[in-house]
Amino acid sequence: MSDLTYLSSVILGVVEGLTEYLPVSSTGHLTITEKLLGLQVSDPAVTAYTAIIQLGAIAATILYFFKDIVRLLVAWFRGLTNAEARTEHDYSLAWAVIIGSIPVAIVGFLGKNLVSGALRSLWVVAAALIVWSAVMWVAETRHTRLLATSGERGEGTITVKDGLVIGLVQCFSLVPGVSRSGATISAGLFRGLDRVTATRLSFFMAIPALTAAGLYEAASTNLSSLGKGQMAVGVVVAFVVAYASIAWLLRFVATNSLKSFVYYRVALGVVLIVLLGANVLTAT
Repeated sequence: MSDLTYLSSVILGVVEGLTEYLPVSSTGHLTITEKLLGLQVSDPAVTAYTAIIQLGAIAATILYFFKDIVRLLVAWFRGLTNAEARTEHDYSLAWAVIIGSIPVAIVGFLGKNLVSGALRSLWVVAAALIVWSAVMWVAETRHTRLLATSGERGEGTITVKDGLVIGLVQCFSLVPGVSRSGATISAGLFRGLDRVTATRLSFFMAIPALTAAGLYEAASTNLSSLGKGQMAVGVVVAFVVAYASIAWLLRFVATNSLKSFVYYRVALGVVLIVLLGANVLTAT
């Protein structure tokens, strides 16, 4: 990674910031970009760099939702010692986020070598982009039918069970190409949540999941091999772009379905398969 240029750091930061919260798979896009930049995607330093610049996107999430995060933390701590506070919805929502973050942490830790190794193949990325698009399509179709019948649920109805189910589905996002937000938002729609609520919950659940991944890589990797200046640039760029991406996505899902992203994902997956089949790109 010592040959990583500042230009490449900016490019990777932009890609991370744009795709971390859009349901298109940041890991998949970063893997593709790293290949195009001539980086070895199976290099542990490259994998670590990818995880560490996510901290920029996480910082953007914390800043954007700072008041909400403080509100939930206060409600959670109050509920630990006050029975009346445990009846408040924010207490349940806080527990939904906490419980929902546990499965991906366990699966990610146990399957770390697989996730950072064999699954980093562009064949896997291409397949996951297409296959999970079908899940997103079904989730949106079901959501549309739900609107016409029983209606959708808002943030005030989120339960711990919702958090657990969405957290279990989030484990699929460890496969590059699936997309963490694509998995969690789709799961939220299946649970009957409206798009904005499902998206906000996806953002909340991203904070512990991605922070843990980034800090783990930072602690277990020789950072001197990453190029500290380049790493700092990537984190800062990811922060700025992710903040704008969060604001845009929340406005977009308020009036639009996820099917626009499905078309893009399928098209990208098909293009990848063609390029890999023609040996224009190598899988690893």
